[in-house]
Amino acid sequence: MKIERRQLLLYAVTDRSFTQARTLYEQIEDALAGGVTMVQLREKHLDPDAFVDEAIEIKALCHRYNVPLIVNDNIEVALKSGADGVHVGTEDTPVSEIRKMAGENFIIGATAKTVEQAQAAQAAGADYLGVGAVFPSPTKKNAVRITTGQLHEICMSVSIPAVAIGGICLDNIDSLQGGGMAGVAVISGIFGAKNIKAAAADLKKKAEALCK
Repeated sequence: MKIERRQLLLYAVTDRSFTQARTLYEQIEDALAGGVTMVQLREKHLDPDAFVDEAIEIKALCHRYNVPLIVNDNIEVALKSGADGVHVGTEDTPVSEIRKMAGENFIIGATAKTVEQAQAAQAAGADYLGVGAVFPSPTKKNAVRITTGQLHEICMSVSIPAVAIGGICLDNIDSLQGGGMAGVAVISGIFGAKNIKAAAADLKKKAEALCK
């Protein structure tokens, strides 16, 4: 499976801190029903075996909606669970190594905060980029911020598609106009919403207008 630009339009990144009375599975299903086009399963503190089991379950859910499942950071969990891909940061396993391990049909996303990082990730074999943080992020309080102008510069410097990430929500998404991205990656703007399905649907409409 290789990524298509349209699959990056509304990219939901999970965060267990928002689950409260509901399960992560239920929240993801609401997001899928609302129209998210890709899901990244992000578990920073889960036991590896439990992470694999969860990824298998969430992959089946995502595939019912014809949506790819990406695992954050952990290439071993991604491969063992049969996930569609992995997303890695600049300090994680190099993209070139993952490509050798996982093959050509495995989706690899890479974080980029500069043109140099973006071009290096593309040269190493990344399929898409996550670019940001474009706004202050409640989930990554120390994330380096970039401007919409820098976002556009990074997106235009490569031929692979990119998503903007970092604190994106219904109140600020419109200010990314002209960013050049294929879509937006959203965490709290979806999973922190009272009505996840409605928030996803509203964000998707705005993303469609922004990312033509």
